[in-house]
Amino acid sequence: MAVSLDNTLHMVVYIYIYRTIHLLTELALLPSMAKVYPQTPSSSSSSPSSSSSTYISSKQECFTIWMKSLVYNSHGCTTYNSNGEIVYRVDNYDKKCSSQVYLMDILGNVLFAIQRKKLSIFGCWDGYKWDFSKKQRWFRATRNRNTLHVDLGFDKKGYKIIGGKLGFKIVNLDQDGALVAEVKRKQTTTGIDLGSDVFMLTIEPNIDQSLIMAIIMVHGLIHRQL
Repeated sequence: MAVSLDNTLHMVVYIYIYRTIHLLTELALLPSMAKVYPQTPSSSSSSPSSSSSTYISSKQECFTIWMKSLVYNSHGCTTYNSNGEIVYRVDNYDKKCSSQVYLMDILGNVLFAIQRKKLSIFGCWDGYKWDFSKKQRWFRATRNRNTLHVDLGFDKKGYKIIGGKLGFKIVNLDQDGALVAEVKRKQTTTGIDLGSDVFMLTIEPNIDQSLIMAIIMVHGLIHRQL
């Protein structure tokens, strides 16, 4: 019980700090954000409505992932949708490759808590859906040499990540390796790479996009990208 209370208190303080500095840091980093996504909207227009809680679309969706936190001079990740709106973010502050990270929406609501398991030879991460009343394990990602397998439970084979640090695919082992999502370096319209920390994410229809983002965060932790 004491451990649970400590974790909850830590999360409350974390979100309080995040919301306090959110507006100031976003304004300070607007020039850098414009380079990653030229038509970055104002903070008021980028806030999602309360009805967008499912994060599932009936069509293919594209996102821009910037392996950089909007909190000045800190580690993390920021994700934009195709309209240039910030939809996901991770703020690790001064810690890189932390053993516990939180995937949040733009308002600072925690969508997934990702924890690295101790005493694992190759690496194991658990992803929990978070609503403050309970934590429910949603997936377990296990690394075995150059392979990352994602166990989704429910007697399913799960997902598998194919590829490396600068580009990879997520496939569904229960559907004969059908493509779920793909991450690759983002380029300008003239074919110039935007940098080793800027990626284009494409997610296939009817897939939980927040789950895919949580899996991508595990991949980023493995490769020391956030």
